[in-house]
Amino acid sequence: MRYEWCGAWVVCARGAYDMGSIAPLAAALDTAAKRHSKVILDASGITFADSTLLNLLIVTHRGVDLRVAAPTQQLRRLLQITGVDAVLKVRETVEEAAAC
Repeated sequence: MRYEWCGAWVVCARGAYDMGSIAPLAAALDTAAKRHSKVILDASGITFADSTLLNLLIVTHRGVDLRVAAPTQQLRRLLQITGVDAVLKVRETVEEAAAC
């Protein structure tokens, strides 16, 4: 699902993301980044993520103002232990991500 919220484009991620399942999310983020200056990944539905998702987030961040909203506990931990949370704007809600 994708929608506009307070001037940002929101891409909702659902399910597990690894090398075998990242393509649809990568395409959605790429399309959003080409059309909008601020993109929010609603990560509340991510059940599993590995370095494949981390790489996608970093690559996307290089081209657009990317914010990660409502990461699940597993994703939040992954962002913390890799230090990616210091690079990306990670917020508790989509509303907070759109405001910053």
